[in-house]
Amino acid sequence: MTRRSPRARSGRAALEHRPERWLPAFGKRRCKNKSLAHRPGSDIRDDALEPAALVLARGAARAGLSRLHALQALRCAATLGLAVALARLAGALIETGELDGIALGLAGACLLAGAGLGSLIEARSAALEAAVAVALVDAAEARLAAMPARAAADLPRGAVIAGLQRHPGALARLVVGHAAARRMMALGPVLTAGAVALVSWQAAVALLLATPVMIVFFALVGGLIRDRAAVQEAALGRLATQFADRVRVLPTILAAHGLPRETAKLDRRLKTYADGTMGVLAVAFLNAGVLDFFASLAIAILAVFLGLGHLGLAEIPGFAHLALWQSLLILLLAPEYFLPFRRYAELYHAKAEGEAAAEALAWVFSEDAETRPERGSVPAMPGARGLVLPHAGPVADFDLPETGLVAVTGPSGAGKSTLLRVLADVEAPLAGACRLPGPGVAATWVSLDTPIPAGTLGAAIADGTTATAEAVATAAATLGLSEDPHWPGGLDAPVRAGAENLSGGQRVRVAVARLLLRPGPAFCDEPTAKLDPDNAARVRRALARAARTRLIIVATHDPALAALADRRIALGAIPSEKQAA
Repeated sequence: MTRRSPRARSGRAALEHRPERWLPAFGKRRCKNKSLAHRPGSDIRDDALEPAALVLARGAARAGLSRLHALQALRCAATLGLAVALARLAGALIETGELDGIALGLAGACLLAGAGLGSLIEARSAALEAAVAVALVDAAEARLAAMPARAAADLPRGAVIAGLQRHPGALARLVVGHAAARRMMALGPVLTAGAVALVSWQAAVALLLATPVMIVFFALVGGLIRDRAAVQEAALGRLATQFADRVRVLPTILAAHGLPRETAKLDRRLKTYADGTMGVLAVAFLNAGVLDFFASLAIAILAVFLGLGHLGLAEIPGFAHLALWQSLLILLLAPEYFLPFRRYAELYHAKAEGEAAAEALAWVFSEDAETRPERGSVPAMPGARGLVLPHAGPVADFDLPETGLVAVTGPSGAGKSTLLRVLADVEAPLAGACRLPGPGVAATWVSLDTPIPAGTLGAAIADGTTATAEAVATAAATLGLSEDPHWPGGLDAPVRAGAENLSGGQRVRVAVARLLLRPGPAFCDEPTAKLDPDNAARVRRALARAARTRLIIVATHDPALAALADRRIALGAIPSEKQAA
C-alpha cells in the first residue's frame, strides 16, 4: 500500500523547535494573477503586481465592504439632511424668532439616524477587520502546517511570530478601514458639493477647486510614507528575530560574558525601529496638518465671501442675495466636504503599513511549496527508488522490511537526517519516490527537539496515546525515567513549559518511551547521541524490542546501535549488496 503517513512533525513544530536562519527572499514574492492586480479602484500601479496576501485580504473583505459602503452612503445622506434642517431652524430663529417645527423634527430624525448608522458602521467595520485578520492567520497556520520542516526552520522565527501578531491586523485595516475611507473620499465630497450647488453653484465650484491641491499632496507624500513604513516593518522583523535568537542561546551568552554586547545590539535595533515608527507618524501628522490648513483656508474664504454678500459690501455672484439659512447651509456643509479627505489622511499611514505587511506575509503564499519537482512513480515494493536528497545528492535504491530495525549510517553531512525526513514525509526529495510497508498509520518521530508538553512525566509520555497508567509506568521504567536521580518524582515529576528543565538525553528518552506506546513505524534521529552509557543501552534495547513488531528506522553514528540493526542504509559510500538488499 502506498505510504500516506501524516507528517511526523508539522511546520509549526519545526518553527518552534528549530533554529532560524534569515531567508533573503523573505517577503519579496508577488501574485502573478494580473487580472487581480489591475482591479479598478486598486492603489497598485498598472505596471505592478499585487502581493497574494493583499489579494486574499481583499477577497475576504469584498462582500462585507459593499454593505459597509452602503451604510456610509446612508450616513452621508443623513448628515446632509441634518445640515439642511439645522440651517432652516437657525435661519428661522434669527430672522423671525419662531421655531420651525418641521425643521426641528427633521433635525432630530437625521441626528438619530446618523448616530445609529455611525455606531453600526463602526461595529461592522471592526467585525470585518477581525474576519479578514482571522482569514490571514488561518492561511498562515495552514501554510506552516504544510511547510517542509527545513523550510519552516529557515523562516526567521522572531519575525514570523511578531508578524503574525501585527501584519494581519495591518492588512485588514488597509482593505477595510482605508478602503472605506478611499471610497467615501470619492462619494462624500460629490454628494456634499451637489447639495451646496442647489443653493449656490459658485460656492460648490469654490469647494471643488480645493480638491486638486489635496490630491497632489497625497501623491507627493505617498511615496515617502510608504518607504518609511517599509523600513519600520523591516526593523521590527530584525529586532524580533534577534531577540528570539538571543533568548534561545541566553545561557551561552551569559557563560561567555557577552550580555553587555548583546544588550547594546538589541538597543541599536530597538532605536532603529523606534526611529522608523516616529518617521511614519511624523509624515502622517504632516499630511493631516497640511490638509487641515487647506480646509480651514477654503472655509474661511467662503465665510468672508458670504459675509460680504450679506453686509452688501460686495456683489460676488453666488454669494450675494442669499437667504440666511442658505448661507448657514453652505458654512455647515463646507467642513463636511473636507471631512472624507481628513479621514483618508488619518488612515494614510494605515495604507503604507498594510502594503508593507502584505509584502512581509509573502512567505505564506510562497510559490516554492507549489513548484516542487516531479516525484517518480511509487515503488512496487517498500523502499526507495531514484531518491535525490536536498543538499546531499542521490541515494542508492534500497528496500524496506515489514518489521525490523533499519540503521541509516554515514559521515556527518551525508544526509542521514534528511533521508529520515524524506521517509517520514516531512521533507520532499528533489527526485525519486519512496514507500513504507503496511497501512498508512501515523508515524512517531524521535529526536533531540521532540515537542514535549508541560505537565508531568506521565502526561508527557502518554501524550497523543490512549495508553493505560500501567503501560505508561512500564515504558518509563524501561527507559529509566521513573528512577532518574536527576529528575526525581517518578511519573509525577514536573515538566516545565517548553521542557526547559529537561536535558537533551531526558527529552530523547521521553520520546522513545512514547514510541513504545504508539503503533506504526518510527523514525529516530540520533536517539543515543546525548546519553550516558547506561541510558544509551536502555534506548538500544527498547528500540530493538519495538522493532520485532514494526519498522524502526534510525539515523545514527552509534556503532553499537547500528550493530543491532537488521539492515543498514549507508550514505556517503556505495552500499554493499547485502546492505542494499
